[in-house]
Amino acid sequence: MSTLRMSRPYHHGDLRTALLDAALQAVEAGGHATLSLRDLAQGLGVSHAAPYRHFANRQALLAAVAATGFARLAEAWLAAWQGAGTTGAGPTDTGPAARLRVAARAYIGFATERPGLFRLMFQGPPPPGAEAAFAGLQATVAAALPGAPEATVKARTIAMWSAMHGFAWLCLEHRIRPAMLGPLAPGAMLEAVLDAALGPQG
Repeated sequence: MSTLRMSRPYHHGDLRTALLDAALQAVEAGGHATLSLRDLAQGLGVSHAAPYRHFANRQALLAAVAATGFARLAEAWLAAWQGAGTTGAGPTDTGPAARLRVAARAYIGFATERPGLFRLMFQGPPPPGAEAAFAGLQATVAAALPGAPEATVKARTIAMWSAMHGFAWLCLEHRIRPAMLGPLAPGAMLEAVLDAALGPQG
């Protein structure tokens, strides 16, 4: 009795989303340098040509992953900002300046917890969503500086972002060596960076 070899049909409701999710996991696990559309297609059980119906090439997929990263960073920032306003122990904990400090920790935490994605987000041209994420950052700075001129808000936003991003990047690249810290604990170093970016806690 002969055996017919039949290919198993693959049904996928949303291949684009599946590709993005798989690419995101791959980037977070091992970085983006070795990301392969062929490998993703094989892992999802589709033909090697199938991904190209949704992404013109590998770079287009990486840009979409980076855009997803900015959306998630904005979500993490906003959640920290809003959560700090409802979980503080007293008035000084729930003020805009204190909430901004909590959100800044969330930014650095996002970078250090998802280094592969964070590196990808800031390589190459800004993807869609990057400006929206910055606008959210600026809006919270404006809320922490009621009545401040627009120029002041913009300057403080860029200064704060520079401090947060620079510190996060130094941590990711292991550029802060133990000899540089001396007796200073890593947590104290983080608070010193936040003091420089946001001003000392009152």
